[in-house]
Amino acid sequence: MADVFSQIFGQPRVREFLRASVASDRVTHAYLFTGPAGSNKTQAAYALASALICKDNGCGACDECSKIARRKHPDVRYYAPEGAGGYLVEQIREIVSDTSLAPIQATRKVYILDRVDLLGTSAANAFLKTLEEPPDDVVIILLGRTRESVLPTIVSRCSVVPFRHIPATEAADILAQRTGASFEQARIAIEACGGSITRGIEFMKSNERLSFRRQVLDTLARLDTSDSWDLVSAASDLVVAAKAPLDSVRAAHEAELAENADFLAKSAIRQIEARNKRELTARSLESFRQITAITASFLRDVLAVCAQAPELVINVDIRDVIEATASRTDEAHVARALEAVNACDMSISYNVSPETCLDALLFEIGEALYGTHSPR
Repeated sequence: MADVFSQIFGQPRVREFLRASVASDRVTHAYLFTGPAGSNKTQAAYALASALICKDNGCGACDECSKIARRKHPDVRYYAPEGAGGYLVEQIREIVSDTSLAPIQATRKVYILDRVDLLGTSAANAFLKTLEEPPDDVVIILLGRTRESVLPTIVSRCSVVPFRHIPATEAADILAQRTGASFEQARIAIEACGGSITRGIEFMKSNERLSFRRQVLDTLARLDTSDSWDLVSAASDLVVAAKAPLDSVRAAHEAELAENADFLAKSAIRQIEARNKRELTARSLESFRQITAITASFLRDVLAVCAQAPELVINVDIRDVIEATASRTDEAHVARALEAVNACDMSISYNVSPETCLDALLFEIGEALYGTHSPR
């Protein structure tokens, strides 16, 4: 029978370790999940949270499991760095203070902190005591890229669970099996979602996301004939499109608060509002980073054609655009454009204004590929 752990795609060892830990009641108070982007660390963290809160160890079918899967459970808290350079000391102190409060609906609480490789010394020092001895009803799950990138004082207080890199072809195979899509369609989705199988499944099911990808690619296809005003306008349009899904998320949040306002205490409502704010921030970041993922995928395809390796092209549905772009540039210039995408992605991760980042990115790609922004 399927349980929440069956959703940890591409990580059989992690899946069985977590399942066995819960079944034998050997769950520790703090975990550090390490692995590259797209290795399903976040999905695994929510699966473990479900198994800890669900009365049937994560059945995947009950109300608790459903709320956690939809990121709606008030006792499962997700955090990402709020500062330009990582976690703020004030942010960590708020988390520490929150751990002392009683759960709202369940008998325990789970805290998921993403990108703890961006947890600096001062913020970490404010967290160490709680990480070492959290309240009995609290489990903390930290997510980081590598063990070495996380402060040793953090690592030493956690049970470290390594996640392997999932090769793109394997990820696409899993995605194709789960959705019924062709392998080529699955490869496109995996590339658009930064290697994440979980997000790739959501991507394939969303006409809105598929249209969004097309808009990004159309913008890139027009760069050689766009002037400065065109690029500013295109960046603005992409920002609007990236933010569009957030409207439905906001509406769902408001409906949830309205439904619960009569019987929840003010402190509980404040916690739900804080959770909703964090979810909006995370969703916004994910949407903007999808732009950079799609752009990087496009440029890698152009690079493959420039390098006389057209068989490596992923975005086969726009092969004509890729070949036309490759005919106007060369490998060195495409490499410069890819560097600009990586810099933009990092800036967005550090909470630099996405609008500013995208404006600059389109200019930099156009300059790198063609050397001009003036109409031809």
